[in-house]
Amino acid sequence: MASYSTNEFRSGLKVLLENEPCVILENEFVKPGKGQAFNRVKLRNLNSGRAWERTFKSGESLEAADVVDKEMEYLYTDGEFWHFMLTDGSYEQYAADKKAVGDTINWLKEQDVYEVTLYNNAPITVSPPNFVELEVVETDPGLKGDTAQGGSKPATLSTGAVVKVPLFINQGEILKIDTRTGDYVSRVSNK
Repeated sequence: MASYSTNEFRSGLKVLLENEPCVILENEFVKPGKGQAFNRVKLRNLNSGRAWERTFKSGESLEAADVVDKEMEYLYTDGEFWHFMLTDGSYEQYAADKKAVGDTINWLKEQDVYEVTLYNNAPITVSPPNFVELEVVETDPGLKGDTAQGGSKPATLSTGAVVKVPLFINQGEILKIDTRTGDYVSRVSNK
């Protein structure tokens, strides 16, 4: 199994710590005026979702986690599991539980492609693309010209997610949403 030294640590790197797969969220190299250099690392456990900080002395190493990121198409949910299919031509399907899907549930749209992280051939996390296009299924009627204050109103999307949108947005419109923040980006033209 491969291992990574502290000088190879970077955000997004997946490592094994205390026999649990983790992802490095932040890595800060610290060289104090006196004493040995060290790395201050913020990690997230891929199984539990718990995040914490830990320091590693310069030169220490961590084993690479045996995780694989695959592009998969979201198919459907049966109420208990969310089903994804590989897009590489093998059509192999995987079922992710609620813990693996997590907050991505707000952005799941059938036939869209998501990044699914597999550990021991089972999905442990599902990551949405940075932007998704979803339809507004419920919102107050749009108000033209009422933008003096740049106000916003809540809108319920086809996935059930509720986002703040400008006052001129109407029901039935397709919106581009940033999944990292849950913010409205723009309307999508109906071509």
